[in-house]
Amino acid sequence: MADEWQELRVSNDALDNPPELRARMDTEGYVFLKGLFNPENMRSLRRAMTEVLQEHGWLQAGTDPMDGIAVIEAQCTEGDVGYTDVYHQVYKLQAFHESGHWPVIMDTMEKIIDAPVLSHPMKIARIWFPQYTDHTTPAHQDFVHFQGTFDTYTCWAPVGDCPEELGGLAVVPGTHKVGKVVDHHFSLGAGSLVVDEQVQEGPWHSTNYEIGDALLFHSLTVHKALPNVTEDRMRISLDNRYQSVHEPIAEHMLTPHLSQDNAYDWDDVYADWSDDALKFYWTGRDQATVPRDLSYGERGFAEAVERAAQGDPAARLHLERIVRRDPTSDNARKAAAALAT
Repeated sequence: MADEWQELRVSNDALDNPPELRARMDTEGYVFLKGLFNPENMRSLRRAMTEVLQEHGWLQAGTDPMDGIAVIEAQCTEGDVGYTDVYHQVYKLQAFHESGHWPVIMDTMEKIIDAPVLSHPMKIARIWFPQYTDHTTPAHQDFVHFQGTFDTYTCWAPVGDCPEELGGLAVVPGTHKVGKVVDHHFSLGAGSLVVDEQVQEGPWHSTNYEIGDALLFHSLTVHKALPNVTEDRMRISLDNRYQSVHEPIAEHMLTPHLSQDNAYDWDDVYADWSDDALKFYWTGRDQATVPRDLSYGERGFAEAVERAAQGDPAARLHLERIVRRDPTSDNARKAAAALAT
């Protein structure tokens, strides 16, 4: 698969030159930094996360959880009730949330944004099973999901080495220059939205990531995950967002990730934390908020309903998940009607 993408440009030489970092982000829509994070900090976080995954049956019992050897029979993904239940156990980890505030990423984002930085409260982990490639995150722009201001930046970082076959991230440089949200359509995979095929023509850029690496990119930069084609290894990564404190944040980014899937709030997240330093850290500020624009998801759902009625298996699987997750919702009723045709 290596011939399908080109190597990311490494920008460590510009770390101490904020104007150059900003110029590269402005030109390419991404900045890739080797070893930005302390590998030992990442290993400690990986152990904490994988121990939870093993405790809840996603990693093989009797193995070192650091190896990330998955239980294939436990396969699930975002949108599945079983996924959310285990994911929210990982989400309670204080160390997981603290990683989004490590000084090195806050300082780097401040150099790129050129303003005081807000780390979005909605921290995100991506936990992808092997042999489940139909659910690989499709090509998309982050803005459709996280919104607020176009000048929001993602930091994607593998929690462990992430060679090509484990499914790292790939970007199309310069795609942010369009300056707008391009058309998205229904797809399986995280977010359930994919850009038009012509936007995906590339060239795609990726790498064999190592622990400590970080890929930073603009909210309009088109990107996707590579498939996890390993036999039995779980892919785990951090997926966090940053913006200027002077720009508005979308209201839903102030809530826990996947909290719409069950009754889950910040008090649940904080239940076992040892201190209060990061609890509700975004409150008490003069931080502007904007409502979430639901139109992107609504269009994707309407396409899924139409395609499911025509027998499309991916769309039918998506609608079946919606029905199982909340059978009394309006979308579940529409999904059930489409599945009955």
